[in-house]
Amino acid sequence: MNITATDPKRRALGKGLDSLLPRTPAPSPSSAPGTTPAEPEGGRPREIPIGQIDPNPFQTRSKINEAELAELAASITANGVVQPILVRPLANGRFQLIAGERRWRASQAAGKPTIPAILRQVSDEQAMEITIVENLQRSDLNPMDQARAFDRLSRQFHMTQEQMAVRTGKDRATVANFLRLLRLPVSVQTRVESGELSFGHARALLAFEHAEEMEKAAQHVGASSLSVRQTENYVQGLLHPERAIKKEPKPVPPIDPNIRDVQERLQRALGLKVSIEDHRGRGKVIIEYARLEDFDALLDQLAGE
Repeated sequence: MNITATDPKRRALGKGLDSLLPRTPAPSPSSAPGTTPAEPEGGRPREIPIGQIDPNPFQTRSKINEAELAELAASITANGVVQPILVRPLANGRFQLIAGERRWRASQAAGKPTIPAILRQVSDEQAMEITIVENLQRSDLNPMDQARAFDRLSRQFHMTQEQMAVRTGKDRATVANFLRLLRLPVSVQTRVESGELSFGHARALLAFEHAEEMEKAAQHVGASSLSVRQTENYVQGLLHPERAIKKEPKPVPPIDPNIRDVQERLQRALGLKVSIEDHRGRGKVIIEYARLEDFDALLDQLAGE
């Protein structure tokens, strides 16, 4: 996770993750028997055998793009691991991954025997929170994984939406919108996870109250490859069909040739638009004017002045 010092938002992300890390030195072997010695806080990364690192049991990411992982492995083969991973020492002499799963997996694929890592002494709860926040700060986490990560922070760490927003550098409204995705039925969530439906599509479908409506609409959206805007219009059309029904314009009755002739004669004489509505010899003559000057001229003509 690259933190750019000149970007206030990125500084907030870094601060959020850094605030989860303890600022005390790691215990020495004498104070923690069976624990691999660790560099003190702020120490240099150390090379750790990849085979001694266990996966993160708190990982919230459900899928990793294999093509992107292969690209990262090729980069690591050529240039090595640029950013160290984060691990914590275990009592059995092994290590547990906290952050940097893609780099760890790509290094395995690249055949690297060791990987640079920074050691931290953290509890299970701290490790879980660090993992969730680190993942939420990534842009490639799919919407459902983000939704479940926010839900986990809420349930297990009793964070408010505002606290989660501050910790991850996102807007509170964004946090709320991700949490709402958990209202989607499982079948629709699967479509979002696979990329068939985007976050915007999913938000539009949440306008429905019932799961059956969401599922049926999601099938149509996917089959028709509707854009987010088209999906919004489609959903609103289903919710408010009365708005989609346009009243047919009333047919304009044909004008009697004699009446048309009189209209034209009056228009030429007055220099204004004239229309005549006649119904069996009764009706009205409508004279339209656009300026007061036209009205004054009309008055002069009708009054004979």
